[in-house]
Amino acid sequence: MRDNHFAALPYEELPALMAELETTVSLGRLALRFAILTACRSGEVRGATWAEIDLKQQTWTIPAVRMKAGKEHVVPLSEAALEILRAAEPFRGRSKGSFIFPGKPGKPLSDMTLTKVIRDMGQAQITVHGFRSTFRDWAAEQTSTPGDVVEAALAHTIRNKVEAAYRRTNYLEKRRVLMDAWSSYLATF
Repeated sequence: MRDNHFAALPYEELPALMAELETTVSLGRLALRFAILTACRSGEVRGATWAEIDLKQQTWTIPAVRMKAGKEHVVPLSEAALEILRAAEPFRGRSKGSFIFPGKPGKPLSDMTLTKVIRDMGQAQITVHGFRSTFRDWAAEQTSTPGDVVEAALAHTIRNKVEAAYRRTNYLEKRRVLMDAWSSYLATF
């Protein structure tokens, strides 16, 4: 029986991979680093536009139409994630709604771009989506962050309808602390 889980890198190995990703600047590498730092899905990162970024609030607001669960998701941005945005600035298009990580004119990077970065690094056994699992494992093993906060960081929906009806918070400030800790951990190599 096949378990439909995405192949993931053990969290202990991720700081070394992040350090290797930083050795060369390319849009694909910047996008992959941004995906890892934000624990977001590849499509969310590839489709990110400058209009979704609030540098003053240090947040990225992904509109509901681009989210798997169909609900807007506000991502707190660590200083490392903000550095990636600064590094992507030279690739910026003229409109505020232009892609942060552009591919062909008017299009985002292709879904294979991030996979190719991983393969070129000799990591063909892992997937981009697997980094979300790596983040989840790290949070469970290395922090005392409540599971609800971690699940909110991953933009997972609450399956229990009664609980979902009563939970109105998005844990933004607690997620900000978590994402800063994740960023610090990733810089430990």
